[in-house]
Amino acid sequence: MLSSKRNKLLLVVSTAVLISLFLYAFLRDTAEIIPLRNALELINNKSVYRVVASKEYIYLKTDEQVYKIAISQVKPEMFANLKVSIDSNSSIALYILYGVLILVGGSIAFRQWQKKDESSNTSGSDKSFLPQNQTQEISPVVSDVSFSDIGGISDVKIELEEIIDFLKNPLKYKNYGVYLPRGVLLVGPPGVGKTMIAKAVAAEANAPFYYQSGASFVQIYVGMGAKRVHDLFSAAKKNTPSIIFIDEIDAVGKKRDGNRNDEREATLNQLLTEMDGFEDSSGVIVLAATNKIDVLDSALLRAGRFDRRIFVDLPTPSEREAILLKYLKKIPHDVDAAEISKMTMGFNGASLAALVNEAALLSMRQNDLHVTDEHFNLVKDKVLLGKKRIPVLSSKQREYRARYQAAKGFVAAYYNIAFDKVILTTATIKPPVDTPMLQHEMVAHIKMLLAGIAACNLHFSEHDSGAETDISEAKRLVSDMINKYAMGETIISGNDDERKLIESLLEETTLLLKTYDADIKNIETVLMEYESISKALLIEMVNDIL
Repeated sequence: MLSSKRNKLLLVVSTAVLISLFLYAFLRDTAEIIPLRNALELINNKSVYRVVASKEYIYLKTDEQVYKIAISQVKPEMFANLKVSIDSNSSIALYILYGVLILVGGSIAFRQWQKKDESSNTSGSDKSFLPQNQTQEISPVVSDVSFSDIGGISDVKIELEEIIDFLKNPLKYKNYGVYLPRGVLLVGPPGVGKTMIAKAVAAEANAPFYYQSGASFVQIYVGMGAKRVHDLFSAAKKNTPSIIFIDEIDAVGKKRDGNRNDEREATLNQLLTEMDGFEDSSGVIVLAATNKIDVLDSALLRAGRFDRRIFVDLPTPSEREAILLKYLKKIPHDVDAAEISKMTMGFNGASLAALVNEAALLSMRQNDLHVTDEHFNLVKDKVLLGKKRIPVLSSKQREYRARYQAAKGFVAAYYNIAFDKVILTTATIKPPVDTPMLQHEMVAHIKMLLAGIAACNLHFSEHDSGAETDISEAKRLVSDMINKYAMGETIISGNDDERKLIESLLEETTLLLKTYDADIKNIETVLMEYESISKALLIEMVNDIL
């Protein structure tokens, strides 16, 4: 807004200066002053065809040039045979210049008065709180981040390679009659680099990158958020192929309850329309990021919108090592990145960046020549116990979590439940499922959720508080089976049916884990070393023992 005002003022001032320079160049005195002798010679030779008199000079105009002579040197009889006129150009030029300056000054004053009047009218009608960003132009951001700047995330890079290829060679896909997903949703905890990944995609594809946060669409006036969504897609369509990135999309894409029709829901409806097939968005790919996929409206996740989801997890030890080496590249150091990566389980990319920075600052304060492992050991607690506490597991907690996750992974592979991989740092192995399931599928899912606490109770005689999410989800599914889907012993549920069902499933799960205890130990060993295990490897291990 301020920039726009400044530009208008500069335009007015520049115009005034240009007009003044033009008048000066056009009306300034360019005549050559000559002595009396030369003037008489020009008059006697009849070279002068016009004589103009001003207060100070007599101007002699010839076919080739204009000359002037001081009026004090001439006598009236010199021009007896010539017509003499009075010069009024100088006064006219002065009047014109004054007029231009008055007009410019008046227009500026009138504009200021008009703005004050508009401001007073706006405040009187409670519009003074109108967000400034609604009038800002939406323009692409130049991305300077490439995949080579991001450590780890090798599996994510593979997922995004065809998106990049499509943006580089759209005709190849169109001629083949295929289309890529309209929207790609990056799902993962805060700090894992979702925004950097989106910027890297834009840089690798050399495509315009339009960045907006979900909160920027939520306006206080109905229709303004929807208008901003429309403007965003319109700008992107003019520069296809292009990328739209919506960070924290859950701010605007939460589930609709049907009881309200507020500004947020109007904005969500507009976003759904823009991403739908009814709108020509060919060549525009929408990337979005969230750490709360479970709260997103189901219409956003259906085919044709955000139909591809890429899960960005906390980095594994090898990925943490790669990230540390990226940040240490420009810092003089004598550090064993592999050892540092082992002691930073649970750190995300942002936390690792903070850790490296704190170690470098400590090294500078101590006037050391290099950053060493000791500097990292000294600042680790500072990063862990800062304003944003990082949930890092102790060695004992790692044992509990490894057994917990190994049991869940085993049961998921045993019953062929859909999942991507099992991670030591994250208790859940897949997002909540709302799609319809058969009774035996729901039973298998509940057993997977109960497997962690069953394994820990078998092995340690207790389990930790990290099981909260799984227990809550298991209780919800059991409640739905009994009360919503009539999957209990009778259609009309009794008071004790839920307890009986969940205790029965827990007992069956415990028996299964007892049978394959040695095999679960092998999965646990892999998790302790690599902090993750893929579904393919788990299924291979389970198939070998069945």
